[in-house]
Amino acid sequence: MIKRKLLSPFQKFVNLQSSSGILLLATTIIALIWANSAFSESYLSFWNYEIGIVTDSFELKKPLILWVNDGLMAIFFFLIGLEIKREFLIGELNSTKKVMFPLFGAIGGIALPVILYIILNQNPDTLKGWGIPMATDIAFALAILKVLGNRVPLSLKIFLTAFAIVDDLAAVLVIAIFYSSSLNLILLAYALGILAVVYFLSYKGFYFEFFTIVVGFVIWLLFLKAGLHPTLAGILMAFAIPVRQKISTHEFTDQLDTVVKKIKDSTILQKPVLSVEQLHLIEDLEGWSDKYRSPLQHLEHKLHNWVAYLVIPIFALANAGVAISGGEGLETVLIVNIMVCLIIGKSIGISVVIFLARKLKIIEVPADITNKQIIGVSFLAGIGFTMAIFIAGLAFSSSPEYIDSAKIGILIGSFISAIIGYGILRFKTVKGKFDHSK
Repeated sequence: MIKRKLLSPFQKFVNLQSSSGILLLATTIIALIWANSAFSESYLSFWNYEIGIVTDSFELKKPLILWVNDGLMAIFFFLIGLEIKREFLIGELNSTKKVMFPLFGAIGGIALPVILYIILNQNPDTLKGWGIPMATDIAFALAILKVLGNRVPLSLKIFLTAFAIVDDLAAVLVIAIFYSSSLNLILLAYALGILAVVYFLSYKGFYFEFFTIVVGFVIWLLFLKAGLHPTLAGILMAFAIPVRQKISTHEFTDQLDTVVKKIKDSTILQKPVLSVEQLHLIEDLEGWSDKYRSPLQHLEHKLHNWVAYLVIPIFALANAGVAISGGEGLETVLIVNIMVCLIIGKSIGISVVIFLARKLKIIEVPADITNKQIIGVSFLAGIGFTMAIFIAGLAFSSSPEYIDSAKIGILIGSFISAIIGYGILRFKTVKGKFDHSK
């Protein structure tokens, strides 16, 4: 019972990501059907419709697809930032021993796909897409592990989540360094200055949600106008959210006991409505609960559903609609390159680096994870949907003729990776030399 209670938050996270992965698949199929149907023109015109604000001194006007990719996805990156901060402070990456296993997996899963892409690339114009096969789509990958149920241990799901978060962190750094346009240093200095003030106030214990939202929007706008990709504002703002509560557990339970006692003392007759005194006591209880609750954990909990069931599906609907018209105008070499990087690069990169690091006793693999399961989950890491499509849009923003080819490579490569990974994990490992299962 105690173990179940301790594991339940992560299991809830897995359940959420799994159902999100199913919804993501559904919206991807809808986008593909829409973009290749008789209504394909409406798909393009809808997502390219420009909305925004234009005045004599200020302009903020974008196609709808960019409002999704630059605006809504900032919320997605904010959530990733919260997850990264939590994992490094109190989660699966908060110690050297814990971080080594997923870290080495992430290094292999990042390095080999990038190297393969550069080696296989034949067109100088498509070389800048090297960052596409870097990151793993955790929603799709965990959805497959969820379908497998008890055939895979919980430690394997934790491993997948941890190295996907490291992948995301690497992808964010790559976006910041390599996929941002020419910078306006003055606006960037303003943004970083405001951010420094927010960090200082957070360090001093000052935190209000409304203040965070307003300042976050200002920094997002400054990043956008400065030429740095605005979604990075989401990551940086997330690091400013405090993880510690304002009061201790002991203080909270003491106040809870006091409020509960007063509520009991103020109850004379059972009535369908509360007395004025009881209403004040309930408000006190809510106030103490707000102080006891971790701001980071609270925001992460509130945003998970919005991101999983709204932001990511809308992103898929806006970006996965590739018009496949007999292969005309598509860059076949780019498609194959991305497929190979996702399928072969990810699987070999992750598994070989982990096996080598374990052989050298640099890392310790949990006893209930077999070699076969490591290989299987390495293939699942080739599901690069969300972040891969996002980076493809940045990499080829000045060469839109390559974007559809990149998306097709991502979709096919992710699908094949998912099928192979599922097939490997679906059947139980035959016990042998490298089987650690009991």
